Amino acid sequence: MVDADPAEDVALASGTAITMTGPWPKVRTLDREEVPVMPEKKPTKKVTKAPATRTATSTKSNGFSNEERAAMKARAQELKAEARASKNRAEGERAALEAIAAMPAADRSIAERLHTLIVTTAPDLWPKTWYGMPAYAKNGKVVCFFQGAHKFNARYATLGFSDEARIDSGAMWPVAFALTRLTATEETKIRALLKKAVR
Repeated sequence: MVDADPAEDVALASGTAITMTGPWPKVRTLDREEVPVMPEKKPTKKVTKAPATRTATSTKSNGFSNEERAAMKARAQELKAEARASKNRAEGERAALEAIAAMPAADRSIAERLHTLIVTTAPDLWPKTWYGMPAYAKNGKVVCFFQGAHKFNARYATLGFSDEARIDSGAMWPVAFALTRLTATEETKIRALLKKAVR
């Protein structure tokens, strides 16, 4: 094999080299000892920071507001009690009435009237609590619920219906209603919705 000036060799990964000797390149196979060897890459050590410890005074949010965390905590307690309540209407009603009694006056007055309206209009619905708020279920599934304005610092209370409620109206219909007070006019509308929801 003809010796070539290593400075003029361009080594290729395939074990061949191109030598520039004049205007025309020559391709030749490299000897074993001529094949360039890449130095072995050593793994780099990943430096990790220890997680910052949170103190009681930390104001960093984990994504949920205090009200949302309280609602989740209430729901966890409800799930524990749900087996008893689903077999005993009185147990569910006791929990719903306790939730209503704990509300601020403005929400409580609406919730008390709404509770009476629901249990008289739709007696098949069993009272219970859902995320700490009064709700009314059929066969263990929530059909409608009341959410006080205080729950998430909203400017109005809400009467909501789940997908278990049969209040469909065409291709689009409301499933939640704002309540600032409960008069005879609103009661008439709610009665009609309840009758439709449980048909």
